[in-house]
Amino acid sequence: MKSFLSGSKKYVLGALLGVAVILSIQAMDSDPYFEISKNLEIFTKLFKELNTYYVDPVQPGKMVKKGIDAMLADLDPYTNYITEEDIEDYRFQTTGKYGGIGSSIREKDGYIVIAEPVENSPVIKAGLKAGDIITEIDGHSTKGKSIDDISKFLKGSPGSSLKVRVKDAVTNAESNKTITREEINISSIPYAGMVGPNNEYAYIRLAQFTDRCGNLVRNALDSMKKANPSMKGIIFDVRYNPGGLLDEAVNIANIFINGDQLVVTTKGKNLEWDKTYKTKGTPFDEKIPLTILVNRNSASASEIIAGTMQDLDRGVVIGQRSFGKGLVQTTRDIGFNAKLKVTTAKYYTPSGRCIQALDYTHRNEDGSVGEISDSLKTKFKTKNGRIVMDGGGVEPDIKTPAKEALKIINALSTKSFVFDYATLYASKHATIAAAKDFELTETDFNEFVKWLDGKDYSYKTKTEDALAKFKEIAEKENYFDAVKNDFNLVQKSLSHDKTQDLIKNKKEILRLLQDEIVTRYYFQRGRFQNQLRDDDELKEAIGVLSNPSRYNSILGVK
Repeated sequence: MKSFLSGSKKYVLGALLGVAVILSIQAMDSDPYFEISKNLEIFTKLFKELNTYYVDPVQPGKMVKKGIDAMLADLDPYTNYITEEDIEDYRFQTTGKYGGIGSSIREKDGYIVIAEPVENSPVIKAGLKAGDIITEIDGHSTKGKSIDDISKFLKGSPGSSLKVRVKDAVTNAESNKTITREEINISSIPYAGMVGPNNEYAYIRLAQFTDRCGNLVRNALDSMKKANPSMKGIIFDVRYNPGGLLDEAVNIANIFINGDQLVVTTKGKNLEWDKTYKTKGTPFDEKIPLTILVNRNSASASEIIAGTMQDLDRGVVIGQRSFGKGLVQTTRDIGFNAKLKVTTAKYYTPSGRCIQALDYTHRNEDGSVGEISDSLKTKFKTKNGRIVMDGGGVEPDIKTPAKEALKIINALSTKSFVFDYATLYASKHATIAAAKDFELTETDFNEFVKWLDGKDYSYKTKTEDALAKFKEIAEKENYFDAVKNDFNLVQKSLSHDKTQDLIKNKKEILRLLQDEIVTRYYFQRGRFQNQLRDDDELKEAIGVLSNPSRYNSILGVK
């Protein structure tokens, strides 16, 4: 009996120890910190083994960057690893400043071409112009080099210089130029001015929410008000504005609404990210009629402005549904001059809605991301009781149709034919009309069509793409032979005449040419000013501002 009891105790003790070990392992497996430690150790050992034993030399920085990028790709597109090499580009996004020559560049025939210089920039002062081909930089050929590689050469400390060899795209004449780099400050306001039949409405285009852009907007309005005391309304344009600094969105909201009003709330996993942002100062004018222009590329801080003004019934939103980015990013220093830009919270407009459109938390089985379904969207109310929805960007109060990207336009642009013709045009015309008045004629269009003759700008229409897809499926299912003759007839009848496509889309093509040409003379500011001549959303904004009863009706004012 004694022996049996002793053996039982040992058995029970062993079983208890086994259970304890299993529970301990389970506890470790469920402990996120243990998981982090374990997997970091695995990664470190794996990396060391690869570095030691892989048959060819490895590039540690490149390999780790690719691994980090792949890891972050499972989260959302706004959580990024910013290397020391990329930190200047990140600073430019938040400040609008960088050291360099002051021009974007593009690739053509294996060389680098000056694309769009900034007004009064070093590249202009050195005598270069859009269309010039850079064949050498400091004695090194640019042939075959990527845009990223050349950009690194062109950027640098203000005051430093570089020598370039330049070839004129029209005459092929070559010359040597010295460019002295400067601090380039790209204004977040590419254009501001008075519009309307009697210039009674202030128009401001904001390209991005960079540092101190709120002050720039207020100063621009102050200047326009001083010159036009009878100002009757404001048109605030954030189309194609990807967002930027949240604090600046609050500052800009304060231009249109009084102090101590809620603009946005952020909520995150950690309590430290649960914050409310309110206006603090005196507005420029809290009562002047206001319209906000948005489109599918208006995101983040742009949507805070549009959503907040809509929630407070402070202004009429016009355009297309905005992008739907309701996620807030914070940068974290991770050593060696690198940073992690990480999504830490979601933001909510004053009514309580979050306008995030894509659900990155619940991905589809194939890894794709779907939009938040209508069944999961919630109704909210504006200050005056109007219904607004969450989960899908900001829906405009006045919707205008989106302009579809035509394939012929894409072909002419991507193959540089519009750019090259603008270079030719500028070489033949020393001056053009003022930016706001410049307009191409029927003769100009015919000359462009003649110039295109013999050039390859082939493309497929959507109908041709669908027909090709039909053929692919029919061949897989062994049906194609039975319909081959009919298919060939349809394909032949659909074959498009490129010249007819040019004529059919003349208005859009002239608009594209006009944009590129006017930029050669008046830079970005002139392009935006010229575009206002034929702007449907602007016309809609002027229309609603000039009709107070309609304006108040849209906002639910009783």
